[in-house]
Amino acid sequence: MSRAFELEDPAPVERRPLRGVDRLDFAPAPGEVAIDVAACAICRTDLQIIEGDLGARRLPIVPGHQAVGRIRAVGDGVTNWQPGNRVGVAWLASACGRCDRCLSGRENLCPRAEFTGWDRDGGFAETMNARADFVFSIPPGFGDAEAAPLLCGGIIGYRALRLSGIEPGGKLGLYGFGASALLAFQVARHWGCDVFVATRSRIEQERALAMGAAWAGSYHDQPPAELDAAITFAPAGYVVIEALKAIKPGGTVAINAIHLDTVPEFPYELLWMERGIRSVANFTRQDANEFLALAAEIPIETVTDRYPLRDVNIALGRLKAGEVDGAAVLTT
Repeated sequence: MSRAFELEDPAPVERRPLRGVDRLDFAPAPGEVAIDVAACAICRTDLQIIEGDLGARRLPIVPGHQAVGRIRAVGDGVTNWQPGNRVGVAWLASACGRCDRCLSGRENLCPRAEFTGWDRDGGFAETMNARADFVFSIPPGFGDAEAAPLLCGGIIGYRALRLSGIEPGGKLGLYGFGASALLAFQVARHWGCDVFVATRSRIEQERALAMGAAWAGSYHDQPPAELDAAITFAPAGYVVIEALKAIKPGGTVAINAIHLDTVPEFPYELLWMERGIRSVANFTRQDANEFLALAAEIPIETVTDRYPLRDVNIALGRLKAGEVDGAAVLTT
């Protein structure tokens, strides 16, 4: 038996919608591994699923898609992992491997893809099972809690950097400076970029400057230089327009969000001259492996706010209220 926190009915986190349950530890199915979870970071996507902003795919469900732990058992046919290996489980839980998108290196867009904590039980638990070909080796330089935030905000932030088209040495805008932006910032600085940070939080502005940002201001402030590209992390459509105002002709605004409120009407002149807006959807396993190797090379530093697993509802409430410093991480 092991403990897990599952969602039966989406509700505001103030109502503490996750309830603790004791579950049998099921043996891994063929092609799967069973994992003893050591840490699982909390993402805003978890919050959106729990509160119903993202429609439920399956209920009840155990949320959590940034889990780090050690393999307890392997299912039939698994040859690339052994009990005791330390692995991470991220948002993309599976893809069909047969459709045109999978075969063209775009498994993140697979119409039959499944997602951890949305279609399959996730890491807000002491144990979980996952497909063996969708787990990742964790670099040894990171502790369990430090590694967990890399598995969503880090990987998808890396994909957003690539889709923005930013080149080494370019001028990049980051709109929002939470857990994912903190990681993307470190990659961009490693590439020699000048990074301009927009956030409504004075504390986050000061942190950005202390980390080496070229400038920090609010969402409505115009950066002191034209940007080659920008990434938005806030789930607010007006922030996309503010970023669009700041990029130069030919630049791209990449939207790093799975859920966004309405983008307001804006004049075509802001999009004219081949400026672009591009959404960032999920990630591929290649993205994950590239980013984890890069994170170890830099090395990336994560900022964590840790909670015992039993306090998951408290941690979610603090995340919603903007009271989490860095990434909230549950530990077992």
